Amino acid sequence: MKAQQKLATSKKSAPLTVTGMAIMAALTVTKAVPSSNVAGYSVLVGIAFFFIAEAVAKAPNAGSGLRFTTIAADMKKPGVLAWMLLPGVSGAATLIAGNLIFGGDFAAHVLGRTGSVLPFDKTALLAGQVILAAFGEEIAWRGFFLGQGAKILPFWLCAVVSSALFAAGHIAAGSTALVLYDVATIFIDSLIFSALYQKSGNCVISTFAHIFGNAVSLVAVFLFL
Repeated sequence: MKAQQKLATSKKSAPLTVTGMAIMAALTVTKAVPSSNVAGYSVLVGIAFFFIAEAVAKAPNAGSGLRFTTIAADMKKPGVLAWMLLPGVSGAATLIAGNLIFGGDFAAHVLGRTGSVLPFDKTALLAGQVILAAFGEEIAWRGFFLGQGAKILPFWLCAVVSSALFAAGHIAAGSTALVLYDVATIFIDSLIFSALYQKSGNCVISTFAHIFGNAVSLVAVFLFL
């Protein structure tokens, strides 16, 4: 009976999910023009559709993709803690390899990509924005695009597509090799967040990993500048 109700709910919310995913994708591909700022609105769209989809599904807290009451239990699930550390390792490795390949140009590229939205001269405000940005992106891309999308499409397909779009949304002006390297590493990080979401079922957990990865990357950027 519960399985039938879940299937009926998925069918009911499927058009809503597809619509939200399509809008997010359409906004993100505008980053084909690096100077475009429209892609950032995909996160706001994803957040809105996440809460709308949750309301339509009327899922109990235990079935939500955004849970604060189960954080401790979700972190104890097999493999979760190890996967939470990976973005930090990836962030450091990305900057070290980028510095070896491109010299200081890669660190400057990353700083240029993030400097327009992050106040590097105000530490407290910077920390707050890093946390909020990671939280919003995880609700949008993991909680909605991946979590809701996987109810109607294969998980691996949603993970790959969401990661490709997530990476594309971070495109910034630069040489072809530099941009491709930057986008490829962001794609890999997004796959890590996707795997972590699958293991924990909670985008709060993937948010913690996202914040940790971003913090390590920012420290590494300043070390290599």
